[in-house]
Amino acid sequence: MNSLIMTDHPAASTPLLALPGLKAVLTARTLSAFSSQVQAVAVGWQIYALTHSAAALGFVGLAQFLPMVAFIFPAGHAADQHDRRRIVITCQTIEAIAAAFMAVASFTHHLAPGMIYGLVALFGMCRAFEMPAQQTFLPSMVSAAVFPKAAALSSSLFQVASIAGPSLGGLLYGLGADVCYALCAIGFAVSAFATFSMTLRFPARARQPASLAAVFGGIAFLRRRPTMLGALSLDLFAVLLGGATAMLPLYATDILHAGPWGLGLLRAAPAIGALGVAAVLARYPLGRHAGQWMFVSVAIFGVATILFGLSSSIPLSVLALAVLGGADVISVMVRSSLVQLGTPDEMRGRVSAVNMLFIGSSNQLGEFESGMLASLIGAVPAVVVGGLGTLAITGLWMIMFPGLRQLDRLEDIKPD
Repeated sequence: MNSLIMTDHPAASTPLLALPGLKAVLTARTLSAFSSQVQAVAVGWQIYALTHSAAALGFVGLAQFLPMVAFIFPAGHAADQHDRRRIVITCQTIEAIAAAFMAVASFTHHLAPGMIYGLVALFGMCRAFEMPAQQTFLPSMVSAAVFPKAAALSSSLFQVASIAGPSLGGLLYGLGADVCYALCAIGFAVSAFATFSMTLRFPARARQPASLAAVFGGIAFLRRRPTMLGALSLDLFAVLLGGATAMLPLYATDILHAGPWGLGLLRAAPAIGALGVAAVLARYPLGRHAGQWMFVSVAIFGVATILFGLSSSIPLSVLALAVLGGADVISVMVRSSLVQLGTPDEMRGRVSAVNMLFIGSSNQLGEFESGMLASLIGAVPAVVVGGLGTLAITGLWMIMFPGLRQLDRLEDIKPD
């Protein structure tokens, strides 16, 4: 197998950005996230402008979710058997081409809702292969002692992209959706070049046949580790039930009465809160009681979701979303440390695939759930019910997964 791995990690005192290949990894991930955020604003606003339907917003999430379910396990196996960097480059190149096509189709007024759903599905398939491979890069570059800081830095840059993307996307949408899609095409293309520029060693390793046991090996691995499974499933249900972001175009238009700039501000708000918390964690990583911090953060996520659902004020809505984003980054930090540091390198692709299925696809499925529920009972009740469900799941998981509640220091996590 061609696998990204560095057996001798630099000393913990080495500056993070001095680590070989880290700048390229962070650049590629940040640009890819930025482009995805710009695209999400443009797609959401354009779909709602074309259909004026909350269900249509949900179908966008479903179009991304179905390819994720279909391809995520073969993608994880591929990440553990083939050149992970080449997989990421291929996916980012396809994303650049697809975004360019969307720009041309939108400019010529040929981008109908059905075409948008199809292209979003293509992006979902690419993300299914890209993310399990990309998530293996960081833990292969840094030691366990440095990983929490490196993950916090990566998360900080991701949040910067998540702030700049929606804000710029909302502004550029005033010039036309085609301008947003063209910017996305450039971002994905530069991201692919950054991934290509990585100088990393790829030692050979024996390949495993693509049997069912090998492809679904990540599930078997997690079943033997209830603490890791509890962290993944907690985030799964929290994101699934608390999918308020799917309703942002509807809230911006019908409840808060704001234009594209308002939608951009609402989409950026969770990232603003997450950036602040991630910046603190990059300097002061979580010390003791990491598991308890995770449960507290998910509970705060649920309360903030309820507050946003009941708000009819732009400042209060932005504040609620910022708190939501800040709470979420703590949960993400604990979960990512558990998954990446607690998994041996030869399993990271498949375990990351399950992580993507639980977390990444739950974003899209949560959008679909929120859209369908909102079409039945209204947007406000749907968001509030989701927040209440998140609180209920938090309490239940504290009882079902005592090992996760008792998790202490992240730097002590090691593969079994």
